[in-house]
Amino acid sequence: VDAQGGQYGNVLQAAARAGNESVVRLLLERGAKVKAQGGQYGNALQAAAAGGNESVVRLLLGNGADVAARGGHCGNALQAAVVRRNESVVRLLLKNGADVNSPEGRYGTALCAAVHGRNESIARLLLEHGAELNTQGNTLHEAAVRGSRSVVRCLLDHGAKVNAEHKSYGNALHAAVVGGDGSVVRLLLDHDAAVNAQGGSYGNALQAAAAIGNKHVVQLLLKSGADVN
Repeated sequence: VDAQGGQYGNVLQAAARAGNESVVRLLLERGAKVKAQGGQYGNALQAAAAGGNESVVRLLLGNGADVAARGGHCGNALQAAVVRRNESVVRLLLKNGADVNSPEGRYGTALCAAVHGRNESIARLLLEHGAELNTQGNTLHEAAVRGSRSVVRCLLDHGAKVNAEHKSYGNALHAAVVGGDGSVVRLLLDHDAAVNAQGGSYGNALQAAAAIGNKHVVQLLLKSGADVN
């Protein structure tokens, strides 16, 4: 039952990804190694989290799956659950000791994955469990450029620094202008974003809005004191 190979590495991981609880249970009863490494998801727990089946995740945890195991497509099981947008599995993994700030996977951290997916409820949950705002780059900039007003507000509510600098965007206001969502721009201005802050690929927010051709945002910035010179 532990033969290695194929997309999922072993039969347990394949069954876990498919969410087939009865097969997972049978394989465990026959001695399948719950912590076996390999395959697309690195281990069966991450595969189950990616598949979104809470009962399979719970079964694997009950049989000794390592919630902190690293590797695979998503980096760890917590990030897999976040990418899947499965809040109940995220809660289950956190309850079982998942490290909310583990720097793994394509997004860096679980919070970055939630911000990338524009998922305000999971972002808030992670922050309530101690997620750090700036472990990988700046999450506020990511939310701003993606035009996710609810996530931006969530991050600000939890202490994100509105004028923190980012090498590509300058401050979050600049990022929001690039994203093109006027409501996010207004929200950041209402939270004292520096309208004339310098930096980023366009130099400042007003230049970014002008270069992109967003007249509404240009007008909004000018009304907020942007310096045309």
